[in-house]
Formats: sequence, C-alpha cells, structure tokens
Amino acid sequence: MASDNTSGGHNGGDPAEIRLPERPRKGKGPFIALGVVLVAALVAITVVLTGGDDSSGPTDTVTVRIGTTEAGSDYWKPLKRLAAEEGITLETVNFSDYNQPNPALSQGQTDLNLFQHVLFLANYNVSNQDDLTPVGSTYVVPLSLYSRKHTDVEQIPAGGTVAIPKDPTNQARALLVLQEAGLISLKDGGNVLSTPAEIDQAASKVSVTPVDAAQTVAVLDSVDASIVNNGFAMDAGLDPSKALFSDDPRSDAAEPYINIIAARAEDKDNPTYRRVVELFHHPEVLEALRAESRDTSVPVQRPQEELEEILDRLSDTVKAARR
Repeated sequence: MASDNTSGGHNGGDPAEIRLPERPRKGKGPFIALGVVLVAALVAITVVLTGGDDSSGPTDTVTVRIGTTEAGSDYWKPLKRLAAEEGITLETVNFSDYNQPNPALSQGQTDLNLFQHVLFLANYNVSNQDDLTPVGSTYVVPLSLYSRKHTDVEQIPAGGTVAIPKDPTNQARALLVLQEAGLISLKDGGNVLSTPAEIDQAASKVSVTPVDAAQTVAVLDSVDASIVNNGFAMDAGLDPSKALFSDDPRSDAAEPYINIIAARAEDKDNPTYRRVVELFHHPEVLEALRAESRDTSVPVQRPQEELEEILDRLSDTVKAARR
C-alpha cells in the first residue's frame, strides 16, 4: 500500500541566549544580587508554565479515530509512531466484519476508515445513499484460491465444490478469479458485479458455494478449494506461495480493488487526514505491510481526484445493475 514523502511537524525555536551578568561595580552589589534573584525566579516560572524547551516535538496534538477490521496488523505500530511524531494520535477502532466500519464513519463514530477497496465503497454508497469518499489509496492484494486437498488447479475434479465470499463485491471478484483459473464460465464474460446466477453450469467444471468471508478458511476441509480474502488468509497462516491460483494485483483489472482510506465527503480535504495517507506510504510502514503480507501486497499511490473518478464510475455501474 513506496514513494518519497517529507516529514512534517513543529520545530521549536532556538533556545534563548543567556548572558552572564556584568561584574558588579563597587557599591551596587545588593541591587545586582536582587536582580539575579528576580531573573532566576522568572526563568523558573517560565519553565513551569511552558514545560521547558519545546524543541523536541509538537506542542499541539490532534486525535484521529480510524475504523478498521485489521487493527492487529503489524503496520499500525510504525504508522502510529510516525503520526505521533507529528502531533497526530491515531486511535484504531476495530470491527468484526465488513458491514460495520462505513456506518460508523457516516455517523461520526470514527473520522476515517481503512478496510475496503473502491468497489466495496461504491456498493455501500449506492445501497445506503451515502457519500463517503476516498482520501487516498493504500495497496492492492491478490485474491487467491486455496485448497487442503489439492496442490494444483488441474487436480480439482469435475463436479467439485469451491467456496467463495458471499458479500457482493468480493463474490464477483471471486467468480472472475475462478473463470480465469478455468473452473467456471460466466455468461457474457462476467463483470465486477457478477453473481453465481450468471454461471454457465454446462460450461463449468465446478459448483460454487457462497459463504461468509470470515468462513472461507473454516470450510477448507469440506470443499475442494476456497477463495480466501488476503487478510483472512494471512490470519489463518495460509502460505500465499501455495495458493492454487491468484489474480494479478498489478493489472488494470485490479483497479476496482484498490484499497483506500475513506472519510466523510465534507472532510475529504482535511490536511491532517491527507497527511495520514502520506504517512501510510512511509518506507517503514510499507516494509511492515510487505513482511506481514508475505510479499503479496502492492503499494498504490493514486491522486485523490483519480480515486474519486474510479468511485464515480463504479457507482454508476452499481446503479445501472439495479435498474
């Protein structure tokens, strides 16, 4: 989800120059002594009131609450530290499933969220007449086919069963993955909103069973294979190098699946939120993401305007499909 970026924050001013008092002249000792005492008292009061030299970091801080389904991910540690160095306190609010973060953001319970790709947001906005919008992009990950019974796609038998996530956007992507792998055929080639009803059964090798995305790993023992979202695959310890098949996160076809940081429409130009997006692309954060995803994540840094255009196009696609 690497690019150069500059660090921000507040730099304190140079410390005040303290000069030694002139050598007292004869007959003025008591007055000089009194002056030194008064200066020392004023300095002490200033230190107490200001907390001393502020050159070590920012004096003003702002808290940003981010909704996510992956609060345990390794990249949060460097991201939070880098943000704190610039006076931004990041608080993660974890949700147990994909249906919760967007309503929480819309209702003001969070300031941003980081859990979804652009197509998921388009589907949510159309379904709920909402206008959440991307502040920036993060990364793309592949969607992969795993099996505990087979080591190659060719080993999956005719009439076999494959589990896929049942939420609309991941379900359609899973069907496109299976079609690319040669396991099913979709009428008219399919699209980003395809459903199991569009499967050409006569031309397909396997049948498909939609399940909750969080259950795609749990059902691996009872099906021939399962399409598993990257996050759930990593959490379950699945080895991406042993996936039977994956789509290409670098292809143009992966554009709808660019993961984003989203905000309410009225906050899309908030400079603090934009800075959070920039910090996400700091090399330390990206390295933590790369290591945790086992080299499957592909950082993506697209201008906000382009992300809004992609969202608009996908929203139109969703609307057209519902007419």
